[in-house]
Amino acid sequence: MGWRVAAIKETVSERIAEVAWYIESKGLVATAEKFADDVYDFFIKLSDSRRTHAICRDPERAILGYRCISYKKKYTIVFLETNEELVICEFVPSKNIHW
Repeated sequence: MGWRVAAIKETVSERIAEVAWYIESKGLVATAEKFADDVYDFFIKLSDSRRTHAICRDPERAILGYRCISYKKKYTIVFLETNEELVICEFVPSKNIHW
């Protein structure tokens, strides 16, 4: 029992940065930093090995064994989990994924 290693794919980090840059372009620098920090803190909370998460309802992702969780109802985090590791594969707007 404890914490798993959270591995974040580069594409996920790029997507978070894109969203943060968009927020920053609207003149909300502090909000953009807080958004990015909050997302990465959420990833850390996901790595708790005492919890398991449901398989995605999206058929394409479910076949591959991906798990999905909503982040602030606007984004969906798609990941793979094992006992030792949590691999975060996608960070997508929730409207782009079948729920």
